[in-house]
This record gives sequence, structure tokens and C-alpha cells, in this order.
Amino acid sequence: MERCDALIRNASLLDGTGADPELLDVAISGDRILEIGRSLAYDAIRTVEAEGLTLSPGFIDVHTHDDTSVLLAPAMLPKLSQGVTTVIVGNCGISASPVRLRGELPDPMNLLGDSEVFRYPTFADYVTAVDRARPSVNVGALIGHTSLRNNHMDRLDRVATDDEIAGMRAQLQEALDGGALGLSSGLAYLSAYSASTEEVLALARPLAAAGAVYTTHMRSETETILDAMNEAFAIGRENRVPVIVSHLKCAGIVNWGRSGEVLEALEAVRETQEVGCDCYPYAAGSSTLDLRQVDERVEITITWSTHHPEVAGQSLAAIAVGWDVSQMDAARRLQPAGAIYHSISEADMRKILSHPATMIGSDGLPNDPRPHPRLWGTFPRVLGRYSREEKLLTLPDAIHKMTQMAAQRFGLAERGVIREGSFADLVLFDAERIIDLATFADPVQASAGISDVWVNGVLSYTTQGATGDRGGRFLARGKTEWIQ
Repeated sequence: MERCDALIRNASLLDGTGADPELLDVAISGDRILEIGRSLAYDAIRTVEAEGLTLSPGFIDVHTHDDTSVLLAPAMLPKLSQGVTTVIVGNCGISASPVRLRGELPDPMNLLGDSEVFRYPTFADYVTAVDRARPSVNVGALIGHTSLRNNHMDRLDRVATDDEIAGMRAQLQEALDGGALGLSSGLAYLSAYSASTEEVLALARPLAAAGAVYTTHMRSETETILDAMNEAFAIGRENRVPVIVSHLKCAGIVNWGRSGEVLEALEAVRETQEVGCDCYPYAAGSSTLDLRQVDERVEITITWSTHHPEVAGQSLAAIAVGWDVSQMDAARRLQPAGAIYHSISEADMRKILSHPATMIGSDGLPNDPRPHPRLWGTFPRVLGRYSREEKLLTLPDAIHKMTQMAAQRFGLAERGVIREGSFADLVLFDAERIIDLATFADPVQASAGISDVWVNGVLSYTTQGATGDRGGRFLARGKTEWIQ
């Protein structure tokens, strides 16, 4: 009898394509799926009886800030415990490489850690570090526009010169040659807000030839969101590259109710361009404390403060009352700091989450001492709350958003599907029990319902927790496939 490393029997298999489940066995050999079928006969080193459980491709978190966490905390328990087998790093214009700091660490690059963690002057240095760390999850990497600006500009509150853009473009090309997935921007942040559309257009020129993507934290997610979308689409159209809008939302109370209008704009452009978006399943965002987002009508929770660490976990309103100052003055005293902004309408988020063009991204901040619960709960929350309980998405559609759609758009070859010969990134879960347990009050909580997680054929997580065996690797860019 032929041997295999693992045999998963009688699983309700969702292959990632959106097809209905089928009761099947899956045999794993090395880092690949050896065979799929009924009543497979193998001499297996490990047999898993999966009756009553669902087997799907491992989840791909398309929007993370795990650049340094995969190196410093390679167990990656916040992601592995919710079934994530691949993270896309380098989002929102901030990447850990290529970076040579020219002075003080610019906001929001500090979301990745302090200046000491920026040790990778070339993209090749970062890839080598990932290979050495061997994290428990796979790592695909974008190159951040703000990180490139930091490397070549004496100050970030202006437009880059032609020579500076040429220097940035050379570094981007070097990274693309090394397997980077594309370019990300964070034009809403002050470190990139002064960049003109022409600057980003010029920088993005190498993407098309490389078959790479452009992802963007747009210049605005509030009243001028349609203008910001048009800018993003123009950059993609003129460079003939796919565009992924990061964490699409209608932020700010005056912007609530506009998701229909925003999605109509997305739909119109999808007829002629490759465009999509990602979304997290919460009505609150999290980032550094930005004075432009201080609004006394919005609940804001401080997650960390360099000058006042004692206030972590308190609301900005309560801090302001305690100090007998306005919320704006309190925010100024707290900076640099992190914050959770309850500035999104649940109804808008649900519309965007359920749209066919939307992938799932946590946007979690692993270096935050009191993180947004999305760091630990995003994927089980979609599957448990929004699919099983609220019927917003079918289970096959939800899995498709987390797996094949993401793999194809980012060029992750032979990932995101359960097929013979594909990489054995798999998650076995209880579709009737899976749910997020992390809350805003208690955010560091593993989700319920995850049974087993394999990364490149390595059993990395079980109901008892992480196994300690890590099978992740750096994923170089393959061919993107865009299904509208």
C-alpha cells in the first residue's frame, strides 16, 4: 500500500472555487496534495477522521501589517489560530523593506515597530530573513510607497522630484525581480498625502511588465471617497495594472449610507478594468492617532501612547474629561499614539463585505499592545457570524473570498484551492461552531471551531493549539488571474 504523510477522511470539502461541498478524502504527501477521492487507501503516518467537519484551503489574509511579526514572532498564533496559512504584508504604503531610515521613523511606519526592526535595506535581505525565520505561515510581500519615499526624500511633506522617483522605481524594480507582489500606497497618511497622482503613476510603471498589482489605502475614505477611487483607478488604467482598494469603507458619520454609491462606482469601472477590494468584518478601524480623524461624535479608544502609556484602553472622551481639556487637545498630548475609531456603519460594512469583488483582510496590528479584535478574529467572524448566523454569504462564497480569489489576484501559484498537486495549505473546521471570541474589551482571544491547520503539508495547529512545527515560506509572485 502506498504511503502518505496524512490522510484526512470523510471531510465536507470546499475546494475554494465557490462550488458546493462534497464528502471526500484528501491525502497529503510532503508539501502537496497527493490525491482527492472517496475511500482512499493509504498507509498514512497520520489519519484524521473529519466526519462532521469542513475542509477548505487555508485562508489568505490579503491585508496585514505582519511584516516584522513573521520574523520576531514566527509562531504567528493570532493568524494560525483562525486558519490563516498565508499573509500579505507591506500594505498601506508601509513595508519593512527595502528601508534605510534617514532620521526619525515616519508615521505610520511605526505601526511595524520601532526603528530597530527596520533591518532590511534590500528586498532580498527581507526574503532571506523570512526564509531563516521559517514562520508558521506563508508570506507574500508588497512594497510600500511610503517606505520608498523614506529612502529617497529628505522630507515627506512634498512631491518627489524626478530623480527621487527614479530612485524609488529602481528599488521597486529590484523587489519585483525578487518576487514582490506589487506596490502599495497609503495616500491618506501625512507621510504620503503630499505625493501627487503623477508621482504614484510614474512609480507604478514597472508593475505591468512584472504582472504585479497596485493596492492602495486611498487618499480619502470620507466625503471625497469617490475622487479618491477615481485617482486609484486612473493609476491602474494608465499603467494597465490591476487595482485593489484596501479596506474599502465609508468612514465618518457624515459618510454613512454611501456604500451603494461607492459600490456602483466600483462596478462601473470593473467593466473595463481589473479592480477589486478587501474588507474587514467590523464597524471600526484602527491605526495611529490622527488629529484629522478626531470627531467628538465618534467613539475613539486609545490603544497605546508613547508619552502616556497608562491610558491604553481608555476612550479619548474619558481621557479628555480627566484632563479637563478638549478631545483634540488630549489627542495632541497623546501623540504618537494608536487608536480604534468606531466610525463605520455596520450596514455599509455588510454591503461591502458581501460584494462579489471583495476579499477578506484583517488589517490587524500585531505590535499594538491592545489590538483591534480583527487581529485574532477576522476569518472565523466572517464564517460564523456573517455566513452561518446572518446568512449574508453562503459558506462556499465566503471561503472563495478567503482562498482562490485572493490567490489568483495576488499571483500565489498553486494556492487557494484543494486540487491534486496543489500545495497542502489546509484548514479543517467545524462549520457549526466556528466563531470569533476576540472582543474590543478582550481582544487577545483565539477563535472557536478550528480543528487542524496544515501549512505546506506541515500540521501546525490542532484543537490543542500550535504544534510548534512551522512550515511557512516566502511566496514569490506568480501569474495573476483576474476573475471579475
